[in-house]
Amino acid sequence: MATTIGSDEDSAVGLSVPAESHHVQKEYIFRSKLPDIDIPTHLSLTEYLFERSSQFSEKPLMIDGKTGSKYTYADVEASSRKVAAGLVKLGIEKGDVVMLLLPNCPEFVLVFLGVAARGAIATTANPFCTHREIAKQANASRAKLVITQSAYVDKLSELEDKKIIVLTTDQPPKGYQHVSVLTEANESDFPKIEIDPDETVALPYSSGTTGLPKGVMLSHKNLLTSIAQQEDGENPNWYFAPEDVILCVLPLFHIYALNSIFLCCVRAGATFVIMERFEIVKLLELCQNHRVTIAPFVPPIVLQIAKSPLVSNYDLSSIRGVISGAAPLGKDLEDSVKERIPTAVIAQGYGMTEAGPVLAMSLAFAKYPLPVKPGSCGTIVRNAEAKIVDPETGVSLSYNQPGEICIRGSQVMKGYLNDPESTSLTLEKDGWLHTGDIGYIDQDEEVFIVDRVKEIIKHKGFQVPPAELEAILVSHPSIADAAVVPQMDEKAGELPVAFVVRSSDTSEEEIKDFVAKQVVFYKRIHRVIFTEAIPKSPAGKILRKVLRVTLSEKCSCSSCT
Repeated sequence: MATTIGSDEDSAVGLSVPAESHHVQKEYIFRSKLPDIDIPTHLSLTEYLFERSSQFSEKPLMIDGKTGSKYTYADVEASSRKVAAGLVKLGIEKGDVVMLLLPNCPEFVLVFLGVAARGAIATTANPFCTHREIAKQANASRAKLVITQSAYVDKLSELEDKKIIVLTTDQPPKGYQHVSVLTEANESDFPKIEIDPDETVALPYSSGTTGLPKGVMLSHKNLLTSIAQQEDGENPNWYFAPEDVILCVLPLFHIYALNSIFLCCVRAGATFVIMERFEIVKLLELCQNHRVTIAPFVPPIVLQIAKSPLVSNYDLSSIRGVISGAAPLGKDLEDSVKERIPTAVIAQGYGMTEAGPVLAMSLAFAKYPLPVKPGSCGTIVRNAEAKIVDPETGVSLSYNQPGEICIRGSQVMKGYLNDPESTSLTLEKDGWLHTGDIGYIDQDEEVFIVDRVKEIIKHKGFQVPPAELEAILVSHPSIADAAVVPQMDEKAGELPVAFVVRSSDTSEEEIKDFVAKQVVFYKRIHRVIFTEAIPKSPAGKILRKVLRVTLSEKCSCSSCT
């Protein structure tokens, strides 16, 4: 429901407004369709997660998709205390930073929970990053300990801090310790400490709305609030039930899987199956063999599910929900997945690392579902406020008017580590977080993402959202994947250029005509470049910077060079 501040209607919604308020610009505030709930923000993250674990003590919390090994709730809770005790012996103090340089594996879960229980901070990193990128994050976060696998030890050569210890989850190289010094530590040495809910517990890195990666400080309260917004209350948004089996193919070092799969699963008493990396056949096998009920994906995986002929060889009838996040999912792709997995509800969510991360969620997947329009990413989460502002004027907008999405609530980050300037540009003093995403909220309180502020293509003054064109392109039967970026043009300003991955023969002119028939003149594709793959982040977001560089190399005009 939206309320307005500074309007004649304020007295009706219980807002206190000064007598001269009729001179004040209206501010439209949007909230969830669902009522607010009580959230125990006085607890630490691990206290909250394991608050009900005694009900599920002998039930598997996670299953290793590689080995089939099962870890019960009792196992994981005990291991988290052992890890915390082991960290103390290694000299890790409360507030120290531990880097998890790991692919998806059970040790990631055990160590993350142990770090949180110790009162330390986990900074998660992609093990496929270069040694320079890893060193930059380790040094910027002042990590005192790095936990990795032996396959990635060579990437630590540039770490400057000689006190950093490397643990491995397999046979350690000479000079390094095995992860068992944590997972098999004496549980009786578990530290008794007081944790302030406002203390930082996670430090993922994000580029935010612009610029280089920055450390996002997420407190116990931030993560706890976000999990509760998804899982708690009479009618949870993401309804993970104890009987659910959730696939975890998305990288745990990314906030989407860390929060909305791993941590939400623990709170719900469900089970999740860990898959080290995406591979279509293995994914289908795990879904069939473990009777997966919930499949959280990103659009590139959704696209493969929709188009792969292999899907029909497997029994996916156990899947009751497919969740997509990290990038917009078009209606055509939603419909295609529904055809392949008819038992599943298709639900979209919308998040940002700095927002803790979830801003909006589909109520089609709630315990008591509510209708959701195709292409919508649901409603604003409970216990939060949102507004849509004009990027040029900062004026608050009402229903059905596209603008920058802003969010406020206890789930929003504390700020960027050691970067007050970037923090002030993203997070206002009164708590409003600027997402850098363009979207609108319709009269039914549903959120629709149009595009990123910095990714909008400006053609002769008109706005051209790449995501809209990409959704049209991938609906073409001969296109497996696509991305759209701007090419500079002296007359038009910018022209939309499509990078296309073909699944069968098609021509540039055919693709241009296909799009032209579905869009207004200024959204037509100017040029098509065929490529083997679209570069994407581990979270599934298109790496447009990479494509812009490729485009500039292929273009000889003065504007691009």
